[in-house]
Amino acid sequence: MGGEAGARLTGHLGMQASPDTILRLVHRLPLPRSDPPRAVGIDDWAIRKGRTYGTLLVDLERRCPIDLLPDRSGVTVAAWLRRHPGIQIVARDRSTEYARAVSVGAPAALQVADRWHLLLNMRQALERWLGRVHGRLRQLPALPDGDGRQPGERLRAYHRSAAEIATSLDSRARRLMSYEDVRQRHLAGETLLAIARATGLARATVRKYTQAESFPERAIRRPNPSRLDPYLAHLEHRMAEGCENAMALWREIRGQGFAGTHRQVHRFVAERRAKPAPRTARKWLPLTGAPSAKLVKAPLPSPKQLAWILVQPNATRPPRATADLGRIRQDAEAAQVADMALRFTMLIRACGLNSERPADAAGELDRWLLEARSCGVAALETFAAGLAQDRTAVQAALTTSWSNAQAEGQISRLKMLKRTMYGRASFALLRRRVLIAA
Repeated sequence: MGGEAGARLTGHLGMQASPDTILRLVHRLPLPRSDPPRAVGIDDWAIRKGRTYGTLLVDLERRCPIDLLPDRSGVTVAAWLRRHPGIQIVARDRSTEYARAVSVGAPAALQVADRWHLLLNMRQALERWLGRVHGRLRQLPALPDGDGRQPGERLRAYHRSAAEIATSLDSRARRLMSYEDVRQRHLAGETLLAIARATGLARATVRKYTQAESFPERAIRRPNPSRLDPYLAHLEHRMAEGCENAMALWREIRGQGFAGTHRQVHRFVAERRAKPAPRTARKWLPLTGAPSAKLVKAPLPSPKQLAWILVQPNATRPPRATADLGRIRQDAEAAQVADMALRFTMLIRACGLNSERPADAAGELDRWLLEARSCGVAALETFAAGLAQDRTAVQAALTTSWSNAQAEGQISRLKMLKRTMYGRASFALLRRRVLIAA
């Protein structure tokens, strides 16, 4: 049904037809008819990402799409719902536009908030809070029982050149100037939009700078996998025994299967020697301003990475993430936020299809909302206030088995169909491909 692809296929089948003929026949095909839906899922999809969006409606019981709408406005969705009066269940994300549309178009239907989106919204709230306090959390010391590093695991990338360090410092200086400029403008009473227009920064960056307690340093990226990684434990052990001969160490690990060159071992050993060898090349000498490998501590993950750690179940959290969580829990506010996030995510996951739902999930939700709205953390208070406004749909997510997972899956299928036509299909043709091929 893709025009050019359809014409090639008809040629192989002995029914030669042009692409225009194929498309003309597709447009003439009658759309499939089905029984009136009782439970539907609603989600938006990008016609042009960041510019125009449409709405996909899915029959949750038949597990297939039933219509595509050309926009995601509440007026269009409400009009569609009024044309289908038998709908009793509507699963959706946390969009207030869709919530109002369902209230107007199907006031008797039960709205169900998607559980995955509840976890997503919690992570986003945590990320906003962490972006504000990350500078304070970076000052916390590592725990005495270690940083969760596995034997031989690297904490940072290998040796950087003087030019790379100078470029990094120059970039930090420019960002610091932008941060101070934004703070001064904000204290002077300028709006975020006015600051963004004056400085050329994105509004999200301006918002992050105005909310941060201190200059938001860039998180140190953890090193990418290296061919040397499987042999780091052996190299560290041998260096602890006093062997600092890079060539000898290279021959040892080459016998164990290492396929790299001796330069990688030289780079590793040069940063960890007690003192440089007499004939060490200048490029391997310690650089001014570069931290010694013996003094490097595990960097604190970025706000986004920490937010992921806070919403992970305890059973699946890796050792390094557990160490990072224990480190930030030394801060009283961070410990409070971590406990609140753990309680909420455990409640949501306990109400999944493959879990044993708590006896009083609605009561647990109310108690959590009451505590969160008076916890003193602005990000959690705002998140809890939003949940309270959508309480009926959130409670239905915890007490029923309905979810919007089917709509999410159909969105992925829609994207695949859209890409097969290189994103150039009209809305009418794409709608027919989605509905007829279902």
